[in-house]
Amino acid sequence: MAKKIKASDPTQVEKNVGDIISKTDQFIDKHLKNLLIAVGVVILIVVGILAFRHFYLIPKEKEAEEAIFPGQMYFANQQWEIALNGDSVNYIGFEGIIDEYGTTSTANLAKAYAGLCQYQLGDYESALKNLKAYSGKEQLFAAQVTGAIGDCKVNLGQVKEAVADFKAAADKANNSLLSPIYLNKAAAAQESLGNYKEALALYNTIKSKYPGSSEAATVDKYIDRAKALIK
Repeated sequence: MAKKIKASDPTQVEKNVGDIISKTDQFIDKHLKNLLIAVGVVILIVVGILAFRHFYLIPKEKEAEEAIFPGQMYFANQQWEIALNGDSVNYIGFEGIIDEYGTTSTANLAKAYAGLCQYQLGDYESALKNLKAYSGKEQLFAAQVTGAIGDCKVNLGQVKEAVADFKAAADKANNSLLSPIYLNKAAAAQESLGNYKEALALYNTIKSKYPGSSEAATVDKYIDRAKALIK
């Protein structure tokens, strides 16, 4: 005959739940100090990050923005040397901004400006280093930086690698003003390498995709030349 279970007797499920709760309490009692320390460390990290941002990064960013402004003016006036190295008065130069404000987005922008100045001054290796270090998302400026990387490589004899940069710059720009310029540079680079079919394809892209551009107005002669050179 089966054993009769009293209503007050705990079921097996209840026993299991009770065991789990008991073990959990024992674990908490045993490790409470470590748990509190871990939670405290997390809180300190979060507070530290917020404090660093509020009391250091934001003021530093504002300071950097004020510091770079004269350089942008010198750059606009094509005073490359002063823009790069400073005016020995109040402006420390793009290079100085990179060193002084390295954790800011303004220092990141200064890398691009420094690279463009160095390119204009004929220091292609330094220019390439700074331009490649820039990591901006603004479409047109990023396209110009990528195109300048291609220009540096051409001047350093890295023409094959430059073709990819010019194509990338055209894709990033994605407009009728800049894209034909970079496609034209890519085509010229391909011609210099003897890749006339590839050059022809790029010239045809300019003609078909950007018919209103100034590059398209003269592209037919380059198309004819590339066709004549294809063996």
